[in-house]
Amino acid sequence: MDIGKAFTFTFEDEDWLPKILVGGLFALLSVVLIGVPFVYGYYLETMKNVYLGNPRPLPKWGDGYDALFTKGLKAIVGLVIWSLPGILVACLFGGLSGAAGSGSAANQDTFNAVYWCGQCLSSLYSIAVYAIMPAALMKFSVSGEIGEFFKFGEIFRFISRNLGNYIIAIIVGWLATLVGYVGIIGCLVGIVFTAFWSLLVGAHLYGQVYRLAKPA
Repeated sequence: MDIGKAFTFTFEDEDWLPKILVGGLFALLSVVLIGVPFVYGYYLETMKNVYLGNPRPLPKWGDGYDALFTKGLKAIVGLVIWSLPGILVACLFGGLSGAAGSGSAANQDTFNAVYWCGQCLSSLYSIAVYAIMPAALMKFSVSGEIGEFFKFGEIFRFISRNLGNYIIAIIVGWLATLVGYVGIIGCLVGIVFTAFWSLLVGAHLYGQVYRLAKPA
């Protein structure tokens, strides 16, 4: 993997500045959810272009806002479905703990135990989803089929066969996110654009992982 390339490829595009500015504006609109599908769609198209070996993988925004929106929305639906078990566990244990919390001190102890048990299970599941989802997103970025999110056997085989590069991409992508959020030091709005850039670093990393993947 070329980790350095993931951090610099954005600036090698002759139109990188307007592309980042538009992406940052959509990221800003994500506060009211409108921009989220566009940001995800652009992220996935960048990942796909890296996988295909495009020397300038940043998509042009004007090539199809509707296609980016649709692709991003499908990805969000897939992610939400994957997240549902964790949400349901948190709600279930929250309800049980609420019932146990009404009454004696003993019930209050039960409330605390049940509540924290639910929180732990929900958190562990969220971490697992965070670790697994990149594999599904890689496959989805190329095919565009939402069914890729639910091909569990293929997802786990892909991760196990490419574990080294996969872990590197997750760790470096996480570090890039931290770097991106340094933008808050300069300006509260600046963080939107640096955060969008850090998202593209992750897209490049995962695109590389998929391109270098060992055959099933």
